[in-house]
Amino acid sequence: MSRTDVELVEEANTRFYEAMERGDFEELSGLWCDDEDISCIHPGWPVLSGRGEVLRSYALIMANTEYIQFFLTDVKVSLASDTALVTCTENILSGGPAEESGELGPLVGQLVVATNVFRRTSEGWKLWSHHGSPVLAETEDEDNDETPP
Repeated sequence: MSRTDVELVEEANTRFYEAMERGDFEELSGLWCDDEDISCIHPGWPVLSGRGEVLRSYALIMANTEYIQFFLTDVKVSLASDTALVTCTENILSGGPAEESGELGPLVGQLVVATNVFRRTSEGWKLWSHHGSPVLAETEDEDNDETPP
């Protein structure tokens, strides 16, 4: 039984996040289109364009992140010919280096909404663009700012 394009795109999207979790730069590099017109926007970063800039950003993130895990929710795939759009919520758990060697630093949770654009190539579905935007959480103070009538 052959897999549908939606299933193949979902698989490529999952492999992208799994490669990040493992810190597998070689696999992650192979998941991106070879085109120079690829782009990436990490939360809080400027637009990165071109294969060199985009892949360098992932090398930097992997080198400075001791632990990262993605729990994807709200995953939706839309197809239009040879282009696929994946939207999802990245529920991220990450930790950096600890002050003492051999121990993981404090774990931090973060919510990011992401758009991943894939293109069909002769080698399968490849990432063409990634855009992550932080989800701003409301604090209790914001909830209590309203004064009763």
